[in-house]
Amino acid sequence: MTPQLDRTLTYRLHQLHKLTDADSQSAYPERTGLSMSDGRCLSTIGAFEPLSVKELADKANLNKGQASRAAQSLADQGLVLKADHPGDGRGVVLTLTPSGRQVFQRAMDMINQRNEQIFGCLTAKEQASLSALFDRLIAHARPR
Repeated sequence: MTPQLDRTLTYRLHQLHKLTDADSQSAYPERTGLSMSDGRCLSTIGAFEPLSVKELADKANLNKGQASRAAQSLADQGLVLKADHPGDGRGVVLTLTPSGRQVFQRAMDMINQRNEQIFGCLTAKEQASLSALFDRLIAHARPR
């Protein structure tokens, strides 16, 4: 028997994504002064710095062009420092500036609050189980 569309995992993940992104669209500018795209890139840089533009693209699930534009936008706003990559004369290394660190903290506070709003209906044990299941699904879906 073929499952109904609204019971498939991909349909439900997309639905949850759309529902949560709708609130995030307004939360990022209100809490950080950044667009959702720039806010997500700033959060990614802060969480994993130092990063190359390619690493930012990988970690933020963007293509290299999107990551490059976001990095330049954040650098233009004085939130990210772009330094020459020591091992690659054409590349750059992205790190947060002191101002970027302040916005990063506000963004992480908002992200943690949003996570609690979204997953707060689950017990701690259910959240841990869901997290472990997501880890397995992501590892399985990654190209080998």
